[in-house]
Amino acid sequence: MRNGTAITEFILLGFPGIQGLQIPLFIVIFFIYILTLAGNGLIIAIVWAEPSLQIPMYFFLCNLSFLEIWYTTTVIPKLLETFVVARTAICTPCCLLQVFFHFFLGTTEFFILTVMSFDRYLAICKPLRYSTIMTSNLCLQLALSSWMVGFSIVFCQMLLLIQLPFCGDNIINHFYCDVGPILKAACADTRILELLGLIVTILVIPGSLMFTMISYIYILSTILQIPSATGRQKALSTCASHLTVVSLLYGAVLFMYLRPTAHSSFKINKVVSVLNTILTPLLNPFIYTIRNKEVKRALRKAMACPNTRHPE
Repeated sequence: MRNGTAITEFILLGFPGIQGLQIPLFIVIFFIYILTLAGNGLIIAIVWAEPSLQIPMYFFLCNLSFLEIWYTTTVIPKLLETFVVARTAICTPCCLLQVFFHFFLGTTEFFILTVMSFDRYLAICKPLRYSTIMTSNLCLQLALSSWMVGFSIVFCQMLLLIQLPFCGDNIINHFYCDVGPILKAACADTRILELLGLIVTILVIPGSLMFTMISYIYILSTILQIPSATGRQKALSTCASHLTVVSLLYGAVLFMYLRPTAHSSFKINKVVSVLNTILTPLLNPFIYTIRNKEVKRALRKAMACPNTRHPE
C-alpha cells in the first residue's frame, strides 16, 4: 500500500501537444464518428431489409457493425470533450466502466472475426456441405458464444480491478481510460492482475489470429486448386474484405499490447489507438461494401424511389 489521498476521478490528457488545432480536430473526428455510426448502421439496415443478404456471412457482418457502433461510442465522445474542455475529468467508476466496455467489445471483435473466417472456410473449402453445416442455429450459437466469451473474460478481470484502491497519480496520458495507466495509479500490488491480463491477451489475440490464419491457409490452398482464373478471382473477392480488416485490427493491437514496452510508451500507443478505435470502425463499412456487388445492388435497390413507375 502507498500513502495518499484516494482518487475519485482521473484526468484524461488527450493530445496535449496540439495547441491551436483543437477545433479542426474536433470537427474532423466528430465527422468521422457520424460517418462510422451511419456506415455501420446502414449495413445493419440493408441486411435486415434485403432477404437475399440474410445469409451467414452478412449475419456475422451485422454483428461486427453493431459492435463497432458501440466500440467507438465508448471512446470518441470523451475524446471530443478533450478538445473543448481544458481539464477533461472522468469519475473513477465511469473510467472503470469505460475500460470494461472498451475491452469487452474489443475482445468480442476478435472472436467475431475468427467466426467470420470459419464461415469463409466452410463456404470455399466445403461448398457442398456449407448449407447443412452453417445452419441458422449454428450461426446464432457462434455469434452468442463470441459475445458471451468476450463478456466473461473481461468481466472476471474487472472484478479484480474494481477492488483496487487508487491513490497514485490520476493523470492518464491517453484519450480514454486504458488499463496500464489505471494500474499505475493503484496503491496495491497489481502483479497478479497484470499477469492475468498478459495471459488473457496472449490467449485471445495470438490464439484467435492462429485460428484465422489456419482457416486462410486452407482457403488459399483450395483457391489455388480452382482451374479457372475467374473462379479464383471470385473466391478471393469474398475473402479480401475480411482479410483487410483482420490485418488492420491485429496489426494495431499486437503493436500496442504484445511488445515489450507496451505499458510505458503511452505516446506511441495513442497514435496507434487512433487507428484501432477511430479509423478501423470507419473503414469497415467501406471495406465490406466497395467490392461487394451484392451489398451495392441492395443499396441501389434501397435508394431507388419506391413510387417510381416504369412506362408501360
